[in-house]
Amino acid sequence: MVNRPDTKKARLRRHKRIRGKISGTAERPRLCVFRSQNNIYAQIIDDVKGVTLVAASSLDKAITGNGGNKEAARAVGKLVAEKAAEKKITDVVFDRGGNIYHGRVKELAEGAREGGLNF
Repeated sequence: MVNRPDTKKARLRRHKRIRGKISGTAERPRLCVFRSQNNIYAQIIDDVKGVTLVAASSLDKAITGNGGNKEAARAVGKLVAEKAAEKKITDVVFDRGGNIYHGRVKELAEGAREGGLNF
């Protein structure tokens, strides 16, 4: 029998460790990224109040095409940055959600930076 490591469990362990160090405030909310197999989601959260300020995903009507590729991730980053600009949010703390800063997560971050978010 092959013993494969439980990658979901390892990601959640990394995410808990990261969340112990990162927290969003009203002045600098947290940009949280969740990456599923088919889509990517981003939220800007004020952890003090426990409120989601802005949300965007590859399932939104503004995003066309396949939601599981880098182009869609960059578009989601730009979309979340546009929505944040409407609410006058410019500075955020980036939370990669336990994922490696590579591929779709990196593209979302670069798209958000292009859209005007600072982190």
